[in-house]
Amino acid sequence: MFWMMPALLAALSVAIGDALIKRFFSDMTDYEMGVIRYFYAFPYLFFFLFVVPWPELDRTFWTCVAVGLPLELGALLLYMRAIRISPLSLTVPFLAFTPMFVIFTGNILLDERLNAWGIAGIFLIVTGSYIMNISKAKGQWIAPFKSILKEQGSWLIILASLIFSFTSTIGKVGILHSSPQFFAACYFLLFIAFLLMIFPLMPGAKLKNIIKRPLPGVIIGMVMALMIFCHTYAISLVQAAYMLSVKRSSLLFGVILGALVFNEEGIGERFFGAIIMLAGVCVIGFLG
Repeated sequence: MFWMMPALLAALSVAIGDALIKRFFSDMTDYEMGVIRYFYAFPYLFFFLFVVPWPELDRTFWTCVAVGLPLELGALLLYMRAIRISPLSLTVPFLAFTPMFVIFTGNILLDERLNAWGIAGIFLIVTGSYIMNISKAKGQWIAPFKSILKEQGSWLIILASLIFSFTSTIGKVGILHSSPQFFAACYFLLFIAFLLMIFPLMPGAKLKNIIKRPLPGVIIGMVMALMIFCHTYAISLVQAAYMLSVKRSSLLFGVILGALVFNEEGIGERFFGAIIMLAGVCVIGFLG
């Protein structure tokens, strides 16, 4: 169970990073927010790349990188838009769908299988998402599900979760064909380069916005570097669904930070729903 601690650290890092991005950079474009999320992690990743052993890289590794980078960009833009336009406590809990989707992507790429526990976990996740929106029921049982579709941030996060299920699985394949430390530094340095390369093509994106608030940016960079290294190390030690299930405890941290930092309303039902969703994630991860 040694993998549990880095997975929990990755979860806490994600939640803190989300709160900082929303607090200090939500006035920027989705793309600028996404760049900031990784740009300030560059010095840590660059340094780490030259202190870890370089493994011999094969075609599979580079295929994972080539496929993963554009998918990572798409998920990141959906993610940033979601936390910018909607309450943190009503968006990040839907990241719990990632391990659910990994059941299927893992079956394709890592030969993981769906069983009765996996189905039970899916049921708990759906039930939790229902409870998070139950105050909007107004006597109609289907109303909470409709409210998910009406809350743009919620369904954007669900789409991002679907893409993350592919990038996480592809990433583990890349780790198996390199090493956790090297993959963490190399993959995300290439991702930062990819973000900056297409920066001029993105409407409304301005480089001066990226560097105008350096202090929160530096803190975000430290948090994201910690998340990256913890994520890649933990996922190398255990099955992808297990690790992602623990990492998605970030949704509880996100709901708590939504209440403490942003004074978001309706925290009670969102927290209860998030706990049920997290229970579903754990069932999928440990028994599914």
